[in-house]
Amino acid sequence: MRATLPLGRIAGVRIGVHWSVFLVFAIIALGLAQGRLPETHPGHAPVVYWLTGLAAAVVFFASLLAHELAHAVVARRNGVEVDDIVLWFLGGAARLKSEASSPAAEVRIAGVGPLVSLVLGGLFAAGAWLLARASASGLAVEGMVWLAGINLLLAVFNAVPAAPLDGGRLLRAFLWWRTGDRLRATAGAATAGRIFGWFLAVLGLLLLMRTGSFAGLWLAVIGWFLVAAATLEGRQAELRATLAGVPVRQAMTPDPVSVPAGLPVDRFLADPLYRFRHSAFPVTGDGGAPVGLVTLDAARAVQGERQSVVTVGDVMLPLSQVAVARPDDALTDLLPRMQPGAAHRVLVLDGTWLIGILSASDISRTVAWLMHSGPGESGHARW
Repeated sequence: MRATLPLGRIAGVRIGVHWSVFLVFAIIALGLAQGRLPETHPGHAPVVYWLTGLAAAVVFFASLLAHELAHAVVARRNGVEVDDIVLWFLGGAARLKSEASSPAAEVRIAGVGPLVSLVLGGLFAAGAWLLARASASGLAVEGMVWLAGINLLLAVFNAVPAAPLDGGRLLRAFLWWRTGDRLRATAGAATAGRIFGWFLAVLGLLLLMRTGSFAGLWLAVIGWFLVAAATLEGRQAELRATLAGVPVRQAMTPDPVSVPAGLPVDRFLADPLYRFRHSAFPVTGDGGAPVGLVTLDAARAVQGERQSVVTVGDVMLPLSQVAVARPDDALTDLLPRMQPGAAHRVLVLDGTWLIGILSASDISRTVAWLMHSGPGESGHARW
C-alpha cells in the first residue's frame, strides 16, 4: 500500500496517507454529525454536530497513527528497520524492512499495537467520565465515549489470532516458538487469517441480505481484505521457503550499466545504451561509487530545452532513498522491501562499490530456476 499524500516524518519514520483515508474520514464524520450525535443529543445547530464529528474523526486517525508508531518504535528497538507508515481505509500499516529475529521480538513488536489502542480506549473513557462529572457539553462527552469505544474495538479486533492482524503475528510467534520453523508458523497464521476472513465475509453478506444494513457490507469488505491479505502472506511464506539459503549474489544482475551523475538528461535519453536496455540505472559519482538511482520516467519528465541543462544527478533518487544490500545477504530478508516498479530496484554493494542490481523480475527468474532445477541444486545456481 503506497501513500498518496506524504505527511512528513515522526521519530524518523516516514508517514503518509492513502486516498481511501479521506473516504473513511468523510464516512465517520457524516455518521457522527448526521446520525449518532443528533440522536443522542438533539437540539444543537448542525455546524456544532459537524465540528464535533470532524474533531472525533481527526482524533481517531491520530489514534491509528499512535498504534502504528508503537509498532515502529518497538521494531527499531528490536533491530528491525521501518520503511514507512501508511494510513488507509482499514487502519494503518507499518512496513518493516526485515522480520523479527526471534519469537520474543515478534511478540513485542506485534503486541504493542493492541496494547496502545487498549490504553487509549481507557484514557478516552476516563476523559468522558471526567467531562461528565464536570458537567461539560454532552456532545464532548459523547465524542469521548465514541473514541473510547472505537479504540477498544480496534484493540480487540487486532488481537484476533489471524494474519495479517496483530493477533496473527502473535499466533505466528507462538507457532514459531513451538515448532522452531518461522516459515511454517507464517503459513499457519495465514491459514487462520483466511478462515477468519471468510467467516466475516459470509457473515457480512448474510447481514446485508437480511437487513440491508451498511454494517453488513462493511463487514464483508473487511472479510474480503483479510482473505486477500492472508493469502498473500501465505504465498510470500512459500516464496521465502523456496528462496531459503539463496544469497543476493545468486539472484542479482551483475555489473549493471551505470550512468554518470553529471550526464545531461538529453544525452542520457538519446544514448541507445540507456534507452533500450532497462527502465532504471544506478548513478555513479566522480569516483565511480554509486550515489543514486535514475529511472527513465524521471528523466522523461524533464521538459524541452531543460533536458540539456538538467543532469541525471538532479533527477535521480539519492542513495539514501534507494534500497541497498550486500552480496552475501539472504535473499529472503529482502522480500519485504521488494516492490514492483523501476524506482524500487535494489543496489548490491560490496563495501562502497556497485557490483549488481536486483529487481522483482530477477527474483521471479530465480524462483523459476529453483523450481525447475529441483531440490538440492539451489546452492549451485549461478547467473
